[in-house]
Amino acid sequence: MVLTTFAAAEPAAPVIAGPADPEPASLVTLSVPGQAAFDRLVASGADLTERVRPQPDGSIQVDAVVTPGQLDGLKSLGATLAPGAPAQARPRATAPKDQIVIERAVWFRSRDGYFLSVEASSNAGQAATLTVTWKGARGSDGQAPMVAYVDAGAYLGHQLSTPVPADGRPRWVTVTSAAGGTAEARVKEWPDGERPDREGRGYQRDFVTRYMTPAQLDERVKSLHRRYPGLTEIITLPYRTNGYRRHAQALIGTPPAAAVVITSAAYGSEGGNDLAVELAGPGAPDRPLRVNVDGKLITVSLATDGSGTPVSTAAQVAAAINATEGAGVTATTYRDDAGGGVMAPAPPAQLSDFLQAPAGVSREPARVLALRIGTHRDGSRTGVLAYAQEHAREWVTPLVTIEAAERLLRNHARDRATRRLLERTDIFIVPTVNPDGANYSFYDFNAQRKNMTNHCPAAQSDPAARNTWGVDVNRNYAVGSLHDGYFGASANCQSGTYAGPAEHSEPESRNVMWLAQTYPNIRFALNVHSYGGYFMWPPGAYKLDGRVTLPRPSEQDLAYFLRSARTIEEAIAAERGTVTWPQQTGPVTDVLYSAAGNSADELWYDHGVYGWDFEVGADLWNPATRRWEGVGFQPPFSEGHAEAMEFASGLIALIGVAADHRER
Repeated sequence: MVLTTFAAAEPAAPVIAGPADPEPASLVTLSVPGQAAFDRLVASGADLTERVRPQPDGSIQVDAVVTPGQLDGLKSLGATLAPGAPAQARPRATAPKDQIVIERAVWFRSRDGYFLSVEASSNAGQAATLTVTWKGARGSDGQAPMVAYVDAGAYLGHQLSTPVPADGRPRWVTVTSAAGGTAEARVKEWPDGERPDREGRGYQRDFVTRYMTPAQLDERVKSLHRRYPGLTEIITLPYRTNGYRRHAQALIGTPPAAAVVITSAAYGSEGGNDLAVELAGPGAPDRPLRVNVDGKLITVSLATDGSGTPVSTAAQVAAAINATEGAGVTATTYRDDAGGGVMAPAPPAQLSDFLQAPAGVSREPARVLALRIGTHRDGSRTGVLAYAQEHAREWVTPLVTIEAAERLLRNHARDRATRRLLERTDIFIVPTVNPDGANYSFYDFNAQRKNMTNHCPAAQSDPAARNTWGVDVNRNYAVGSLHDGYFGASANCQSGTYAGPAEHSEPESRNVMWLAQTYPNIRFALNVHSYGGYFMWPPGAYKLDGRVTLPRPSEQDLAYFLRSARTIEEAIAAERGTVTWPQQTGPVTDVLYSAAGNSADELWYDHGVYGWDFEVGADLWNPATRRWEGVGFQPPFSEGHAEAMEFASGLIALIGVAADHRER
């Protein structure tokens, strides 16, 4: 079991005890018994990562960010914390005779040795029990079970759950079924794409030294422009974000029946944090319920009966506050409770927006910056868009774009290959699409995925729910969206994959599309995400009934996506031997799951842009346990730095692909 509790990146403010405090969230590995249960898990809107691992016993493991309460709720869907490595599936002697087709058998060599990946299909479908054996150099051999890959009820083939280690280079594989089917194939090298250009003498690299907040990223963009004004310009994207800000709140009373949630009309940073509310007992019989506003203090004098005992209910207190002119707050009962409980006197409760970033971190709506790089920035060259951190908690991803930008600019005058890239392409780099959410992830809640726009109604907007608010920016686009009936996003405002109230409801998604609309020379795009070690492209969504995907690209375009991917993956592997697995290279719907309303689909289908998606942070091989282990969203910086180095090389390789592109 993997269990990582998210800890604050900065010294935390004192924890608020009681019902106003959110449940802690953890990164865990869940296990579900099969594909149907996995589909229910996705449909539930659970905050799943891209690390999905089918197991030999037919179960599926997936990393997720959950609170204890959410984990309890997922148990009804069959999800449990994953145990240790599952036992091998045993062949069934009575399985029907089948025919086997080996779709792909490849080997790769990483820093940890040789590994084998095999994909095959059986005409018996997912019921087939398949085993792969191999022979290799120096008499090496081995055997491993294959697992059925089933998505939304559709059998997509069998594969090794993860690449398996081999003592030498595998040369031949044989796939057999329990029913007697067999197939044999020669093993090819992976990724075996075009090798990256060799860096010239004096080539400069390694420019990122820490994880960077949005303000630090903006300053790096500006400093690069100041240093290289002839090669760059800064584009300020037009749509301002919500800002790293929230309305101030307080929970007074005892939930659920005798509690009231107070929310300021002003943002906390604009005066809401200065307000306080107290419940006073008048100390006399037969007094009416009254509300008095004295500067920043709102005093609720509770009604009493003939004995002087307070009798005001939560619903009555909320109504009285809302009827008071000039209070500067609204009041609601707790989570749609009827509010029939009687409120007790309470000392002043200070309202707070609960935001812990230091005062120097701006609370204002943000202007997202793009750095445009190139010798000819006039639309005459093939445009490449690289954008990162749609998901706030993915701290490594902006470093990929910054490292690439630094290398391109600093090596322009000294390296012929770099100079060619800047001559032939027009590069647009957006290090952080979602700066508000990123600030919240750095300073308040590491696991924050979404932005900071709260579309939830009052019943879902008390302080303890604050870590669930926001829109998943990469589910808010307008092609293959939830609103069009596609699968893989949620209409629940508290879900990790909440698509928002409408397509493009969020400024973050509108900014990305504005670039594509404003600069039609953009023909290539790379959306940098983490983690799991994937490289993907459209289609990225399907309708669940019948698993009807968005239209697949033509065979020619699919071949171009794959050929380009293998070249880019060569550049990644050249850094430290990290190889993107073949079964994690391909269309999103083939290698991961449906992601309704993602940005790459809109870029491809509406704008004709070749849209790719990195999931940086490939699994690391542990030679002691002989297992692949996930790295998480915020690995120790030494690992995050290594990921930035290798995927920056991949991004530069993509720019090289664009430099060689010719429109048909």
